Parts: sequence; C-alpha cells; structure tokens
Amino acid sequence: MWKNFVKDYLRFTKKDRVGVIVLVALIFIVVLLPYMWPVKKAVQPSPGEIQQLQLQAAQLNKAADAAEQNEDHPGTYHFPAKENYTKEKAAIFYFDPNTLNAAGWKRLGIRDKTAATIQNYLARGGKFRKPEDLGKIYGLFRNDYERLLPYVTIASQPGFEKAGKPEKREYTVQEKTVYPVRHFSPPSVVEINTADTAALIALPGIGSKLAARIVNFRDKLGGFYAVQQLAETYGLPDSTFEKIKTLLQCNQHAVQQMDINTADANTLKLHPYIRWNLANAIVQYRVQHGNFKSVDELQRIAIVTPEILQKIKPYLLVQP
Repeated sequence: MWKNFVKDYLRFTKKDRVGVIVLVALIFIVVLLPYMWPVKKAVQPSPGEIQQLQLQAAQLNKAADAAEQNEDHPGTYHFPAKENYTKEKAAIFYFDPNTLNAAGWKRLGIRDKTAATIQNYLARGGKFRKPEDLGKIYGLFRNDYERLLPYVTIASQPGFEKAGKPEKREYTVQEKTVYPVRHFSPPSVVEINTADTAALIALPGIGSKLAARIVNFRDKLGGFYAVQQLAETYGLPDSTFEKIKTLLQCNQHAVQQMDINTADANTLKLHPYIRWNLANAIVQYRVQHGNFKSVDELQRIAIVTPEILQKIKPYLLVQP
C-alpha cells in the first residue's frame, strides 16, 4: 500500500522534474534580482536648492493670489485693498463731467471700466446737472466720489442754474468734515438687440467676458425675441440675470429669420436652437412633400414637438 502511494503521488516524470527545476531557478532569480541591481538612493537636494524652490513657490502663490483678485467675477462687487487701489498717483484738477473724455477720467484715477460706464451714460443722453450727480454712476468708489466732488464744475445749461465758481462743498458736524454721499443708482434700461458690449458692461454683475458672450449668442440666434432668452447665455448666473432683467427690454422686430423653403440643412443647423437631425428632417420633409405653406406645418414632422416649434418659430418664415 505504501509503495502504491509513493508510486502514485511522489514519483515524477522527466517532464515534471524539468518543470520543477525551471520553477525553482526562476524563484532564485527573482529573489536575487534586487541584489544584482540595487535601487539607487534618492539624492537629497542641497539647502540652496531647497531655498530656491521655496522662493519660486512663494512667487507662484503671490501671482495666483493677484490673478484671483483681478479676475472679473460676474455678479460680485467689492472694493479693492487700499494699497492696491491706485498703481499710479492720480492727478486732481477741476473738470466738467459732461465733457471730460475717458483719458481725463483715467488721469483722475478712475478705473477704465468705470470711465467706460460714464462715457456710455453720456452717449445715451445722460447729463450731470449738479456735482452730486456723480454719485449716480454705478461702479464709482465712494472714496473717489468724496475725492473728486470738490473739483466738479458744470457749465451752465439752459433751464438749470449756473454752476458758478467751483468751491469745496462740505458740511461740518461736531468739527468733523463730512462730504455728502449719494447711493449709487443702477444704469438705465438697455435694449438687448442693439446694445454693444459697453452698454452691457454698465449693467450690474456683467463684465467684459459676459458682455462678449451675450453679443456672440445674440448674433448666432439672429437676435432675441424675449428678454428671458438672455438667461441662456453660457456662464451667466441666474442670480445676475434676476438682478438685471428689470433693466432689459427687447425689440422683437430686430429678429432675423430664415426661409425654410430655401435654406439647406447646413444653414439651418447653424442656429443654436436647431440640431442636425432637425435640420435634416426639415429638408427631407420638404423634398418628399414639397414646399411648406406655413411655418406651422413643421409640426407634421415627428420630432418637432410643440415646445420645439414654439422655440424656433420666431426665427423661421415662408416667403410667399
């Protein structure tokens, strides 16, 4: 019985012995491999290199902080730190805000964005009737208002009192000089189909990037037919739109339309509201059934739901 056990389980063929030998050899090679090619130890940087790396990291952090502070965040408004407010020493001189150009406002230390707001206000027919009207400009810092107010001189206008000799306007309360400060008022109403980027930037929470996106989206659509469409602009926060929607108006007659009996699929799909499958379906239906007699016939196409038709209908027409 023992012999049968040894014969059945402990005897190996020549092929088995070769396999065992090869397996043992591989195990030895794997065990000895780290000793044959030892891992190189990491080279420790010198103190000078460490100090240089720390200096570079500090410079990168400082640059990142500065970029974050200077970034135009839509929907936010904050006063800059006092030490970073004016890079160059601002000049001070008597001026008429109704005639001063953008370069003059810059000399007075006013930001380019605020100067553009003032120029846009004047271009739309706005006027400064008295020096305190300077406080109506959205984006003008309070300390700038207080600093410039004594130097505002407005030329006489028909129907209004003469400004007279410029004098320092101030009130004394308990031997402390206090300048009158007015609350900043929002800009006037903006027509979204004709407004340029300067007019849009004058709106609260709208920076140069958002203004450019709004104009670009409007051009691709062919114009807005409702104020609510402006909320579809990429990157425009809902909170910002809710803040400015009462300042917007829309002229529906400015919308550009395409003739669905002559436009090909490539032309139709360029519209943001019309995807390729819908553009192709419109053309194929026209080929099979002839020209459309009205835009409402689009609802005969299976993929055109009432919601889609209502959305694209203002941009389509059928020429008689």
